[in-house]
Amino acid sequence: MSAKKIQTALASGAEVLIPLDKLKKSPKNARKTLHREASIEAYAASIAAKGILQNLVVEPEFDSKGTATGFYFVTIGEGRRLAQLLRVKRKEIKKTEPIRCVIDTANDPHEISLDENITRESMHPADQFEAFKKLADERGFGAEEIAARFGVTPHVVRQRLRLSAVSPRLIEAYRNGEMGFEQLVAFALIDDHDRQEEIYSRLIYSRDPVTIRRMLTETNVAATDRRAIFVGHEAYTEAGGTILRDLFTEDRGGYFEDAALLDRLALEKLQSVAATLQKDEGWKWAEANLDFPHGHGLRRVYPRAVELSAEDLAAYEAVQAEFDVLTKQHESFEELPEDVDARFGELEAKIERFEALRYAYDADDIACGGAFVVLNHDGEVRVERGFIRPEDDNRQQNAPAKGSVQDGDDDGTAADDETESEGLSDSLVADLTAYRTLGLRLALSEQPDVALLSVTHALLAQTFYQGAEANVLDLHPGALFLGSHAVGIENTEAGRSWSDRHARWAAQLPRDVVDLWAFVVASTTIAAWRSSRTAQR
Repeated sequence: MSAKKIQTALASGAEVLIPLDKLKKSPKNARKTLHREASIEAYAASIAAKGILQNLVVEPEFDSKGTATGFYFVTIGEGRRLAQLLRVKRKEIKKTEPIRCVIDTANDPHEISLDENITRESMHPADQFEAFKKLADERGFGAEEIAARFGVTPHVVRQRLRLSAVSPRLIEAYRNGEMGFEQLVAFALIDDHDRQEEIYSRLIYSRDPVTIRRMLTETNVAATDRRAIFVGHEAYTEAGGTILRDLFTEDRGGYFEDAALLDRLALEKLQSVAATLQKDEGWKWAEANLDFPHGHGLRRVYPRAVELSAEDLAAYEAVQAEFDVLTKQHESFEELPEDVDARFGELEAKIERFEALRYAYDADDIACGGAFVVLNHDGEVRVERGFIRPEDDNRQQNAPAKGSVQDGDDDGTAADDETESEGLSDSLVADLTAYRTLGLRLALSEQPDVALLSVTHALLAQTFYQGAEANVLDLHPGALFLGSHAVGIENTEAGRSWSDRHARWAAQLPRDVVDLWAFVVASTTIAAWRSSRTAQR
């Protein structure tokens, strides 16, 4: 540009076209912090779609002698200059691309740069996402196209379009400062305006986003719920279910909106597992439930210890030996190599299978018993075997009838069958029972070791033998189901350890309760002998 044209432009503030490579960053620019990369990307996308909508304001550069160098400092519009340079780098335009500018030497460059960055007011967010919605509705732009035209990601566009779907009443409350942005974002979780407004009217004390989301989804099922994990989102959606997604937070899979459908699908899948189990293992019945029916009232039998066949025992010992060798070789490793870790997994699976072969249910128990197939808190199937219904319980059907006459004493001790069969009067039965009770009290007080045996026998009888009587002692052990207080507690390390210990005791106990006393005496005698041997050492 000639000196004469420069002077004319300086005097009039006329709009001029200046090649991009003749523009420089002004040292007098009030903005010292670098433009964010995302902002430059947005500028570049906007310019590519719509051109530069606002002229740059520049001042000419002069050398030490006051001669124009032909370059210009950008007082206002540095972000647009950087965006055009980015487009040059991408080969969208040439470095000589003409840029519309206004030359201003009448004002202090630093002051007008400061004024540009301070006095302008950003568009209200509500205006922004409603404007995006207008582009989508009236011009048919999709999220990808809007994103390309404004230099943002399609996900950001979808978020803003989702916000525009919030109830107009709530958006107005946001405009008026009655609601924060994060609260509005929480309401965008659902599309139902009536539901949004109903929840908003119920928010009296706590209006935090977490509370809003919880109230909006109180009738839905989180994708982390055991039923959702078990059924899976594909099977659920194929059955006609819908999933609510939160575009603004990590929703870990969203919310399943049809709880009844999810329950039905979960139960049907459990019933399929139960049918397969019954067919493969031969149980008389297999019942599917979402939760374990703790009030079933059925007698339970447990598997008995059996000897492995010679072939299985040799294979088991070989697997265990390899496992022990690998463990010793890698005990100092902080992280196992992939192949070694995989081999450990294979060996552990084989060991578990062999351990399972060490215990087996009696064929008679399988023929008349059944299993409950239930859903764990983690979405995995849990099978509880060995339950016998009263109508299938041969042991109870063949047992002699028990007397039910109570002696009236505080102890509640029942008269035995022999005295009842002799036709004794009620008063005599009561007297005899009282004397018997007194004799037992005296005997147990003089023989604490026998008393301990009696307590152990009574507790074992009522814990492991359905319907067994305490006989000498009237003890009633209680068993609180901890899962009703802490969901999933049965699957913790302590819970599994306790369940395994219970099963091991059940496997060791005699099949019939009449043999329990001899077992308790023998076990106590062995324990006492071991204790005395330890003390002697």
